[in-house]
Amino acid sequence: MIINDQPGELARLGEVTGQVGVNIQGLAAFTGEGKGVVHVLVDDSATTRCREALEGAGMGIADERPVLVVDIDDRPGTLGELTRQLADANVNIDLAYTTFGGVRIVIATDDLDNANAALDWSTDLRTARHEGAGTPSIWDQPA
Repeated sequence: MIINDQPGELARLGEVTGQVGVNIQGLAAFTGEGKGVVHVLVDDSATTRCREALEGAGMGIADERPVLVVDIDDRPGTLGELTRQLADANVNIDLAYTTFGGVRIVIATDDLDNANAALDWSTDLRTARHEGAGTPSIWDQPA
């Protein structure tokens, strides 16, 4: 989602999703040029509820896409091992971040089939929300 870079916007995201019973399992957020970009991971069964709640609160969704959720060991070098397998399979990673409550990494790529085939890791295919420009242009959200 594209939100204003101001106090309370991430809290609002958490409140809106929490009010409809959507559990955010992973999150990446960063800011630039007065806006915040947030990518959230939710269960596939919660996607419709999440979308409706966010859009109802004036937050649009830029992208909704399947991602790999990979169980990794909590030790030095694991990230390198995992991403080397993907690189050797010519998979370009668009986005990566860790999840809450465990040692897992979320990977977004335009080549999920090849990525999944390249990995000998425990993976889970999920749909993640890159909340952003959706309904009306939320790049122009009121301050």
